Amino acid sequence: MITGSCLCGEVKYEISGKVGDIVHCHCQTCRKAHGAAFSSVAAVNDHEFHLLGNVTLGCFESSKGKKRYFCVNCGTQIYAKREGTEHIVLRLGSLDDDPQSVEKSHIWLSQKASWYSLRSDVPEHLEFE
Repeated sequence: MITGSCLCGEVKYEISGKVGDIVHCHCQTCRKAHGAAFSSVAAVNDHEFHLLGNVTLGCFESSKGKKRYFCVNCGTQIYAKREGTEHIVLRLGSLDDDPQSVEKSHIWLSQKASWYSLRSDVPEHLEFE
């Protein structure tokens, strides 16, 4: 069982199946919605994604037929859902556990933030320095 939650802990979920391959989306909509250079996502079958408890999610239709679901208290995006699909698009930042998935690709690089580079010599640190 893989679990996840929002920042404030009001929204909790479990995944009883497999988390799909990881995709990093650089489209303008994902960048704006997450306030970040890109959004890391993976597909999860609808019947294997379970919200726990009495949860109230807000939603926003960010493009025709696609709704983004988030915690109404802290704003953490949990997943997106396109009409006519049998899976959700899980926002991996909300995971509490290792998804045991692999990175597949970066998409929408045509809309990538100008200030972000996929390959960089920027130093990496394990914690804030």
